[in-house]
Amino acid sequence: MEDFSKLYDKHIDGLFAFGSRFITDREALKDCIQDVFVKLFTRKEGLGTISNIESYLYISLRNRINDEFRFNTKLCDSEITDASMQVMAENDEYNREQMEHRQSLSEIAQQFFVKLSPRQRQIINLYYIEHRKYDDICRIMGINYQSVRNLMHRSICRLREYASQVQISA
Repeated sequence: MEDFSKLYDKHIDGLFAFGSRFITDREALKDCIQDVFVKLFTRKEGLGTISNIESYLYISLRNRINDEFRFNTKLCDSEITDASMQVMAENDEYNREQMEHRQSLSEIAQQFFVKLSPRQRQIINLYYIEHRKYDDICRIMGINYQSVRNLMHRSICRLREYASQVQISA
C-alpha cells in the first residue's frame, strides 16, 4: 500500500498536467485519474509485469479520457490522437532534456559548495535553501549582523571564483 501511495504521489502532478490539455472540467479530470489508479490497484494481480509504469499510467489516462469523451461530449475539447500524443511526447522530451541540464548544473554547484568552509556552507544553506533572514542567521550562527553580511559576501565571491575557473577550463 505504501508503494502504491508513493507511485500515486510521484505521478499525480504529471498526469494532471497531461490530462488538463484535453479536459476543461478539472473535477472530471480528477475522476479520470482516480479511476486509473483504482483500476491499477484492484487489478494489480491480473495485469502481469508492467515494464514502464509511467507509460502505462499515461496511456491508461488517455484511454479513460477518450472513454469519458464518448459518453460526455462537453468533457473534452478534442479526442486524443496519436498525433497529439506525438506532440506531447516531443514536449516531454524537451522538458526531460531541460531537467537533465538543470541536474548537471546542480551537480556542478554541489561541487563548488563542498569546497566552501563549513561556516560558508552553513550561511549559504541558511539563506538560500532555508530562506532565512539575516536576523535569524545571526541568532543561529551566534554572530553579529555585519559578520553575517561579510561572511555571505565572502561565500558568494568564493562561489563566483570557482565558477569562473570552470568556465575558463571548459
